Amino acid sequence: MPQSGRPTGRTVVLCEAGATCGVDVRGAAPGTRETDLLRPDNLVEQVHAVLLAGGSAFGLDAAAGVMRWLEERGHGFAVGPMVGAGATATPVRVPIVPAAVLFDLWVGDPRIRPGADSGYAACASARSEPPEQGNVGAGAGATVGKLFGIDAP
Repeated sequence: MPQSGRPTGRTVVLCEAGATCGVDVRGAAPGTRETDLLRPDNLVEQVHAVLLAGGSAFGLDAAAGVMRWLEERGHGFAVGPMVGAGATATPVRVPIVPAAVLFDLWVGDPRIRPGADSGYAACASARSEPPEQGNVGAGAGATVGKLFGIDAP
């Protein structure tokens, strides 16, 4: 989904029931969150969403909104303690949301970037139809081939 005021955004893939996930992080300055959890020797075996966002490292804040949306609906890794009383007690759940960002701060006002509220909004507007193509969502402000600067052809 695009962020109002400049081409940046976020894309979320919801896996509320949990899904096995893997990652290969590359690049000279990767911006990621929770990707180490995806190593096969770690305790966590499933994720509840995957987030991609613009805004460079600032865009990682959008994952907090995705976590909040999932937690409100009872999704996440059960960690305890139990909340509630008797037969209705349920464990505290921590939604697992690996995230990665791309650098798009050269395009438009760099102070505008995805945050927690936009991550939450992405979840609320998620749909099961095939995704849009082109510069949308996390890729709204994406550029390539900028070794010689933003103005180079």
